[in-house]
Amino acid sequence: MDFIDPILSIASQIYTLVDNVKANKKRCRRVAQRVKALDELVRSIKKREMVHIYVVEKALKELAITLESAQELIKKYTLANWMERILNSSSHGDEFSTVNERLNDAFQVLSGALQVEQGNMLHQVFELASREKEDEVDGRTDDAELKKLLLDHMKEQREKTDAMLKEFNMVKVNVEKFMEMLNKPSPNDEVIRMIKMDELKYEYPKQPFMKTSNSEVYRGQYRGFTVAIKRYNDPVNTSPREVQTFFKKEVETMRRFESPNILRMFGICVQDEDGPSPQFLIITEYCEKGSLRQVLDSNCKLSWTRKARMCLDAAQGLYRLHQTEEKCKVHGCINSSKFLVAEGYRVKLGGFELAKTETSLRKMTKDKHIRSLCYSSPQMLNNINHIYSKECEMYSFGIVLWEVVTRQRPFEGCSSKEIYQKVCNEKYQEPLPDDCPEPLGCLINDCRTYDSFHRPSAGVLVDKLRSVVAQMEEE
Repeated sequence: MDFIDPILSIASQIYTLVDNVKANKKRCRRVAQRVKALDELVRSIKKREMVHIYVVEKALKELAITLESAQELIKKYTLANWMERILNSSSHGDEFSTVNERLNDAFQVLSGALQVEQGNMLHQVFELASREKEDEVDGRTDDAELKKLLLDHMKEQREKTDAMLKEFNMVKVNVEKFMEMLNKPSPNDEVIRMIKMDELKYEYPKQPFMKTSNSEVYRGQYRGFTVAIKRYNDPVNTSPREVQTFFKKEVETMRRFESPNILRMFGICVQDEDGPSPQFLIITEYCEKGSLRQVLDSNCKLSWTRKARMCLDAAQGLYRLHQTEEKCKVHGCINSSKFLVAEGYRVKLGGFELAKTETSLRKMTKDKHIRSLCYSSPQMLNNINHIYSKECEMYSFGIVLWEVVTRQRPFEGCSSKEIYQKVCNEKYQEPLPDDCPEPLGCLINDCRTYDSFHRPSAGVLVDKLRSVVAQMEEE
């Protein structure tokens, strides 16, 4: 029971913190309300001496990590520099969604294990429909209050001396950007659907910004959003009806993946559908900085705090995928080219949208074997029949995190045999930079550990990374 009392202690600290928040009060109080419900469950479990049941023990340990992460999140809005931290944030409000999901995960496990009337009474706090509605209302209320606070803050800055003018101008630009972000429509409000050609604007046949072996990708506009439009060259002999059948089956699955850290899918468009050579277009969110690999290969400067935030973004995308309602949902091909980077270095997971629809359109190309081996877990390298799992995927993700902090390519110049020798026989991990913050480096090494059962789940990784980012931002 040595981890029960710390859980109750952190919960108590969260209640105190909430009384002192200066922004996002509704969302912080909603988190505290859900922590209170979990607090009562934990006390019942302690009273009934159920702590040493494996499932309960595991859930409690993860809950302790989640509560620490929630505490750091709420603490951010109690500090003297909360305004500056909000203005410099690229994920305002989104962190509350993930914290609430993690609290909900803990509630489901613990209430299921307890199976008492108390669980039934508290269940309404975590019921999905009401939880989402409450969070939406809280978000609107907090954002309205935040707009007023931001405008008041800008007015105070105007009244400062001429010596502060340069700093004020920077704040003004950040406020305007932030206000624009709060006011503009969300891509997630758009339904994934069949799109008509006259709804799209793009510069075909001008030069695309990216080419693959079987497609060209253009920048365009759709319903006020900047989008990427993938146009297939010489698609395989698939009829528009077959493509639409695949698309309709996959739409419901894609809706479950909606997240700020997953590349937004808008839909598909069939041009000249009744003609002899129909053209197929897939429309997704546009990420101006390209793939994560392209960013890491560029000359842009990335501070350690920026790198840690990018790691957290990527982990939140993977967590959302792993938490889908489908059983054992995995990406299947995690590498640094599957993550896209939007404005503000916001990282989004891509490369799995409408997989069957795209497969029906593109011609198969030979796989880059050595490149995929760089991301293969020891278990997959040792046994080609090993079932690919979330644990295998977490190893691949650990390699991506290593790329973020080093900006290097994994196992550069190594042959297939050399990769196998290093990973499987030597249990080798490519080294991290000497100046890598220790908490961040430890998490990356945990993901790359040889034994799969020692690797963290995506949810635990998100919790720990959020705490690491919060601590780095305070320094």
